[in-house]
This record gives sequence, C-alpha cells and structure tokens, in this order.
Amino acid sequence: MALDPRVRFGLKLIEIRKTKGWSQERLALESGLARSYLGGVERGQRNIALLNIFKLAEALEVEPSVLLEAPAAGQEAAP
Repeated sequence: MALDPRVRFGLKLIEIRKTKGWSQERLALESGLARSYLGGVERGQRNIALLNIFKLAEALEVEPSVLLEAPAAGQEAAP
C-alpha cells in the first residue's frame, strides 16, 4: 500500500534535515516557517503549500523536486 503523499513528504523532509544535522528549530529559523508547522508537516498532518516547499528547499540547499522523492527504504516503516 502506498504511503499518503503527506507522510511520504514528511519522511523525506526528516531524512534531509537529519542528514544536515539540523533540528526542527534550526530548519524553522532557516526557512522562516514555524517549528510547530514543520512538526505537523514531518508527521504528515499538514498539506504543505507549494511556496513552503520552495522555502524549505532553499533553506536545505536542495532542489524542490528532491523533497518530492521517495524517502530511503528504511524510512518507509516510520509513522
């Protein structure tokens, strides 16, 4: 069964954030988004806006399309 796209996006965001060694708080500061909002995105509870995808990509120094890729295989079992 395919993951909900919001959950899949959240898992990929966590993967990239942790690869950089950043906390949610750091990502919030770098992107200009609220930490509580990012927590909801990472848990797959929020339907993220396109503009916010671009803000996150810029902060993380990746192309926006990278955030839409499938998370690493081990991540798929998470929430």
